This record gives sequence, structure tokens and C-alpha cells, in this order.
Amino acid sequence: MPERIALLGSTGSIGTQALDIISKYPDRFQVEVLVAGNNVDLLIEQAHKFQPDCVVIANSDHYRQLKESLQYTNIKVYAGNDAVEQVVASSSVDVVIAAIVGYSGVRPTIAAIKAGKKIALANKETLVVAGELIGKLVSESGSIMIPVDSEHSAIFQCLAGEAGNPIEKITLTASGGPFLNMSEEMLKNVKPCDALRHPNWNMGCKVTIDSASLMNKGLEVIEAKWLFGLTPEQISVIVHPQSIIHSLVHFADGSVKAQLGVPDMRVPILYALSYPDRLQSDLPRLKLNEICALTFADPDIKRFRNLSLAYESIRRGGNMPCILNAANEMAVNAFLEEKISFMQMPDIVEYTMENSMFSDSPDLDLLEFSDTNARKMALSFINKLQKEK
Repeated sequence: MPERIALLGSTGSIGTQALDIISKYPDRFQVEVLVAGNNVDLLIEQAHKFQPDCVVIANSDHYRQLKESLQYTNIKVYAGNDAVEQVVASSSVDVVIAAIVGYSGVRPTIAAIKAGKKIALANKETLVVAGELIGKLVSESGSIMIPVDSEHSAIFQCLAGEAGNPIEKITLTASGGPFLNMSEEMLKNVKPCDALRHPNWNMGCKVTIDSASLMNKGLEVIEAKWLFGLTPEQISVIVHPQSIIHSLVHFADGSVKAQLGVPDMRVPILYALSYPDRLQSDLPRLKLNEICALTFADPDIKRFRNLSLAYESIRRGGNMPCILNAANEMAVNAFLEEKISFMQMPDIVEYTMENSMFSDSPDLDLLEFSDTNARKMALSFINKLQKEK
């Protein structure tokens, strides 16, 4: 029987690419649940094509349109965040692809973990916000978590067959984004349309902006700590503009393993779904003879301060990564709306981290309070910056 998949965030970049993969393996995978936040038109189109058992729109304002559009099908229609949490825990679901971007993906992922599902994790905020809590839940439930991010998938693949062999450190590669070679002065004047032109990857708006500011890499550092049981000192970042080497593992004997491939998210998505198998695919192949050079450089944390702020948050621990993430989401939204400049995003994150209440052992309720409070504080600072223009 095909594995029955619940796809959270089906209309986003990861979601649409996951559906492309699923459609190629009808004997292995079957769409059971589709979940979207606001893009009801695309959700309707996907529902007609894949005929899942049910669909959920998180924004209840779109429920009527969704219901009417699917009234002549056998597809069940639900709305709201509670419905999302309920469907992922259903006994009819085998695998959950957690691809909702941002904090809103945390609770559904937790619900899937508690239900003991296999999780293909593309929502990095789940581990950023609640890594310690998630680790305990995974141990208790027997859930399996396979990373989808290309960097963490690379580390996961490099560690296959290495059980018991001590890791010295890991290195996460970063493309550097579209502003890699811009001066600090030039960065003051970049616009959202400039930041959204990623040189290598096709991603959603939020992740693309995070890539341009290196916050995406900072979030991945935090995620890697919890996925692989490492200290911040064991996680390094190197800029690799070609995005061919997706990450590396350094072992105690001096050996280094790397995972290489073309920059195509469908590769790690397929691996996460098929693990521990590797399925034959028609995805693009890496041709080293056609690559002129692979280059590497240390990240410039003076121009891209978000990376150092992410390291600071994980060293402090507790609810600080949650605060970092909330402030960053607010800063990214403000930048996309052209309310602030690109270089003001780390100012907002730093201000919020410095002025928020710290807890070294938060539960989920306190994390939710921290998230809400940090967003209010970040918004207040954003409004102040606008008035000073």
C-alpha cells in the first residue's frame, strides 16, 4: 500500500515541489491530507488534481469558497488551526510533511509528533522555537524525524552508517544570497525585489529574505544543534556560492564527508519521503566537469549580523531562539512592506532580544507567550523606526 501523506503548507514552495515528487511515485505515495494557510485558489486546484481524503484551510475566512468549490467531490473540508492539528494525528496518515513556514507550523508539527508519525521536517522554526521540548516528545512518541532542508539532509546522509563514530563538527554551507558581494553602504539601499532574486534556489518570500540576510543560516545552526545533538561550537558556517556541496561532517579521525548535488529541493524531499530507500528519479544530475570552480569563504558577520545574533540566542538558550525567530518574522514582513530598510532587520532582532523576558526552561505555554510578546515589542520598534524616517 502507498504511504498516506499529510502535506502541511501544500501551496508553498516546498509543498508544490513535494506534490511534484509525489505525483511521480503513485505506487509509493498517496496524498491523504492537504493543508494551506491562505492560498485557497491553489488549494482548490491541488484538491481536484490529487483527490485527498480531506483538505484544511487554516484561515477560516476562506472556508466557504473552499467548501463550495469541492461540493461535488468526496473530499472533506475543514478550516482553522485546531482542524490542522486534528487531521495530522489521524490514523489514516502515515507521513507528515511539515512545510508550513514560520511559527504557525510549530503546533501542527507537535501534534504529528505526539501521534507518532514519520515527519519530513521542512519547518525549521519547530526546532528553533522548541528544540528541547521537541526532542523529548520524539523520544516519548517513537516518531521519526527526517530533515528536508538541503543542509540538514546532507548532514543526515553523511551520518548514515556512522553510528558510534565521534563527530568533531559539522559545516553548513550558505550560498550567500544575492547580496554576497555588496558593501555595507550598498546594502542600505536594497529593496525587497532585489532580495527576492536568489541566485540558486527557488524558495518562498520569507525564506528568500532570510537567505539574503543570513538569518536562514542562523536558524539552520539552531536546528542542527537539536537534530544532531551538537554544541554551537561544533557547528560552523561557510559561504559556498555555487550551492553544490550542501554541507559537511568532520570526524574525529580527520576525515570529512560531504553531500553534493544540484541545487534542487526535490532531491532532499524525495530522500526524506523514501528513507531509508533511494528511489530512481529523473531529477537533474550533477556534472562536475561542467562546473568551473567550487569556492568557499567565511561569512561576514559585520554586514550580516543576523548570523551572530542566532549564535548568541542558542548560547543563551531557553526562550531566546523563540524571541529571535518572532522578531525576525516581524522584521522580514516590515522589510517586504518597505517599512524598514534591509540593514534595520538585525537592529529589530537585537533590540527585541535585549528587552524581552528571558526564561531558561520554558514550557510550550511560555514559549507562546514569548512569541506573542516579542512580536509586540518588535512591532513597537518598527513603528519607532518609521517615525524617525
